[in-house]
Amino acid sequence: MAPPHDDKAAAEVNDEQIPKRPISNILFIIAMQTEASPLVDKFQLAEEADSVFPKGVPWVRYYGKYKDLNINIVCPGKDTVLGVDCVGTVSASLLTYASIQALQPDLIINAGTSGGFKAKGASVGDVYLASDVAFHDRRIPIPVFDLYGVGSRQACSTPNLAEELNLKVGKLSTGDSLDMSPHDEEAMVANDATIKDMEGAAIAYVADLLKVPAIFLKAVTDIVDGDKPTAEEFLQNLLAVTAALDLAATKVVDFINGKSCSEL
Repeated sequence: MAPPHDDKAAAEVNDEQIPKRPISNILFIIAMQTEASPLVDKFQLAEEADSVFPKGVPWVRYYGKYKDLNINIVCPGKDTVLGVDCVGTVSASLLTYASIQALQPDLIINAGTSGGFKAKGASVGDVYLASDVAFHDRRIPIPVFDLYGVGSRQACSTPNLAEELNLKVGKLSTGDSLDMSPHDEEAMVANDATIKDMEGAAIAYVADLLKVPAIFLKAVTDIVDGDKPTAEEFLQNLLAVTAALDLAATKVVDFINGKSCSEL
């Protein structure tokens, strides 16, 4: 991935960085156990007993073989005090770094649910591939620092994947809040966002640092610019939309099998 200041230069950098050999190790990074469980079952993965992660962290890893691919699914697990999923950018960044170091993936897939903007054509149940990712809640109103705060990056290019599976493509905006403040809304419009989540841009940052291609597969649970309360709509649609995400993620893995990143 590369910051998209110059589309031609970014494309050239991406072409140089994308491995030409077939993908063999896929790392799924999934924030919520509810989102991960169907894929764990689908790929018949086993939970790791002796963790590759530091002692005391709640992170969970599932692993196994599917077709010609080694599949790892990692989740940040449950908060040790409150017992809820460790969602958000901090846990996502730490988990991504530790997982890359321990597992050496060829490709990262950040799969999860997201909000969507009806003004950009999103509907509940739609599944998107993110073309670009950026933050919407890191406001640093100082020249150049402002660009760093937004942290715009391109995802690994996947035109063949999007066409073959008929997936929608849009820009993803990331922040640490489920709801949307007026400042966040303004920033998301500036980011030209179609979908919003709480982890993607953080995962993209770490993947970019360590030169691992990453794609972002997001299923829409709630309409950001709709008339229903976000939390209520998210919880109402979570299970059904997770099923759509599971189906799409399985098709993505089937498509990837035997291909290199440059063929996606």
